Amino acid sequence: MPNTFNLCGEGKNATFKKDIIKYFVTNGNSTIQELAKDISLSIPTVTKAVSELLELGYIEEYGKQETNEGRRPILYGLNPDSGFFVGVEIKVGFINLGLMNFRGDLVELDDNVPCHTENTMESVDELCKLVKQFIDKSEIDKSRIQEVMFCISGRVNSSSGYSHTIYNFSEQPLTRLLSDRLGYQVDIENDTRAFAYGEYIKGVVRGERDVLFINASWGLGLGIIIDGELYRGKSGFAGEFGHTHMFDNDILCHCGKKGCLETEASGSALQRIVRNRIEEGESSFLTNHTGDIYSLESIIDAINDEDPLCIDVVEHVGLRLGESVANLINLFNPELVVIGGVLSRAGEFLLQAVSASVRKYSLSIVNRDTRLCLSKLNERGGIIGTCLLARKIVLD
Repeated sequence: MPNTFNLCGEGKNATFKKDIIKYFVTNGNSTIQELAKDISLSIPTVTKAVSELLELGYIEEYGKQETNEGRRPILYGLNPDSGFFVGVEIKVGFINLGLMNFRGDLVELDDNVPCHTENTMESVDELCKLVKQFIDKSEIDKSRIQEVMFCISGRVNSSSGYSHTIYNFSEQPLTRLLSDRLGYQVDIENDTRAFAYGEYIKGVVRGERDVLFINASWGLGLGIIIDGELYRGKSGFAGEFGHTHMFDNDILCHCGKKGCLETEASGSALQRIVRNRIEEGESSFLTNHTGDIYSLESIIDAINDEDPLCIDVVEHVGLRLGESVANLINLFNPELVVIGGVLSRAGEFLLQAVSASVRKYSLSIVNRDTRLCLSKLNERGGIIGTCLLARKIVLD
């Protein structure tokens, strides 16, 4: 198996070096004196650890710090090519693959790679073949790949390594199956949590530590960040937002139950309502289009082209979604709520409707401290978050 992030074994010395790496990841270049102060270590301890990290190639010298007096101290910082992380975002019928360096730059990206995402060993083998091809064609030092992270929709227990929605046909953890085939350390995570983490590190977050991320796509997921850490729950299943019972309707959710929030406030609900209204005779720009006029992408494009019917429906969906977001705000009192996923491409048409319901149904003393906004990372959020989570696992 290729080299993983092993800083000369375990113990205090390895911990100190990881702390230094994490500091550079978060804060950028620094002097030994600044490092020692900020991470509460002695200058001799930091000097020794920095020397070893230089020898291992994890950090580099970046010149000398400008100062008005005395000798100018040397600046040290992360070598971005000292480690790489592979992210694999599994969608329905295709995958997205990303390669990120230690600094957090996405250096390679393959979008929309066709893949049979089915619950079979053949599908796992195809998946691994595509990941290997992606890695093999990159020009990086393969021994510097530290981790491969897969994000998967549905119930994912990242601690045990099992996916309970797809690829759950074996008694072995999915992580072991994938690791054996790829030859790298492998972990898995729920797709919404990966997206939430990406948004937290590189998206719209401006110092907030308590953040809720709504993944409004075909279904509806929730990523929860409390005091800067992802909250997973006892079995890794926290955030099943779309399957909370909200409506007294006869619409069957894909989970097999009726009345789920997803049935009225999701991409699938948007598609169903638009289709029904057009088939009942209402006019829409969509009927002049070719291809699959009822795809989410087509409907979102029609919304942004100011199609009255589609705007009316997305506002209806937004109002329903906002009712439940108001409940979340009452429960969690978050600093920030981010709406991402495919529906976020409807922009202000969606956001204003959600905001109206939040103001109506949440306590004003609670929601006044909550900022509500759209995702910054958009369709890149999942793969960026997946790669960033791979880096986080290596450094934790």
